[in-house]
Amino acid sequence: MPTYQYEAMNAAGQSVKAELDAQDSTEALAKIKSQGYFPSKIKEKVAKKAKGGATVGAGASAATGGATKKSGGGGVSINIGGVAVKQITQFTRQLSTLQDAGLPILRSLRILQQQQKPGLLKSILDGVGNDVEGGSTLSDSMSRHPKAFDRLYVNMVQAGETGGVLDVILQRLADFMEKAQRLRRRIIGAMIYPTVVIFFSVCIVTGIMYFVIPKFRKIFADFRTTLPAITMFLLNVSYWVAHEYGWLVIIGSPFVLLLIYKMVNKTKPGKYVLDSIKIRLPIAGQIFSKTAVARFTRTLGTLLGAGVPILEALKITGETVGNAVYENALGKVHDAIREGESFAGPLKAAKVCDAIVVNMIDVGEETGDLDKMLTKIADNYDEEVDVLVASLLSLLEPVMVVVLGGIVLVIVLALFLPMVKLLQSVSGGGG
Repeated sequence: MPTYQYEAMNAAGQSVKAELDAQDSTEALAKIKSQGYFPSKIKEKVAKKAKGGATVGAGASAATGGATKKSGGGGVSINIGGVAVKQITQFTRQLSTLQDAGLPILRSLRILQQQQKPGLLKSILDGVGNDVEGGSTLSDSMSRHPKAFDRLYVNMVQAGETGGVLDVILQRLADFMEKAQRLRRRIIGAMIYPTVVIFFSVCIVTGIMYFVIPKFRKIFADFRTTLPAITMFLLNVSYWVAHEYGWLVIIGSPFVLLLIYKMVNKTKPGKYVLDSIKIRLPIAGQIFSKTAVARFTRTLGTLLGAGVPILEALKITGETVGNAVYENALGKVHDAIREGESFAGPLKAAKVCDAIVVNMIDVGEETGDLDKMLTKIADNYDEEVDVLVASLLSLLEPVMVVVLGGIVLVIVLALFLPMVKLLQSVSGGGG
């Protein structure tokens, strides 16, 4: 007969940890409840690897009438890809509202599951609900579905459960996700206009080189005169585009570069080099660096405000910051704090943040309001990113006009200079 370890609460609200023997997790759950306890976690003592790498103990805690099969091998596994951040944000906001209204967590999950359209999130919520019904905590249940709930999300929920303020933590988490989404949308939206302009400009110039310039080559051949250097350059480029598959190089280059970028970015050294280059670019580098600072300060501030220990919060923040340079810096801060040092000192030594950020963090440590100070830094940097994005757009527009005007000028000069030379020679010969 297998032995089960469990955690529960007694009638006085005190935590109880013990073991018992039972045929399965359903019988174990019944025995725990018969003792007047309210179980929060149940798992088999001898953990065995189940199919897919999950432990039997984890699955057993979800079993109430076959709940393990439903959550672990049912509809979730056949879905491909992750859940959209927008869906998770909306779910988090709704779950916070239901918890604030006093509904039991299982009832809240079932209500939100019924509201979802068929898809990955609905299947995941079904599995989470089954796990919670079987005695697992909400955070444990969510941790089994990384396609929807990342490590940051799970740790926040766990902190809310431990502190008994799950509704407040979910509200903070929804706010955090909405602000992160808003910043991302602003940056992507700002880059759409220049990207479209550049794309159509390249297409038009390539079309001129392929269809128009070759016809002028035949006309110039009849002139039987030496062509200007700029004209010869244009004709050679046109010949390369039209007859030596230059058009294919122009069209394929962005895709090849993107593929190389993704392959390099998958390696740790490659990602570090690419991220280092990004933050050193003129103007755009400031956007990348300030976005990373805003992200890590908001993430860390949110975790600390939720009661997550600072070492664990730093580790999670480093994994979710999205920039290898800042991840490396936060790793050094983590090691320094573990050795008894302060936060501000090693962050200053890493030289990845402005002095104002380091000073504000230092003040936050001294006053004991580090989480609030980090949130203020994130808000300030979000505003600075908005200003920088607007400045970049203002700069890009005249630059694109000048570049396109220069290309048109080169084409016009290259095509008309031979004609002017021919007219001069004809008028000179006639005189």
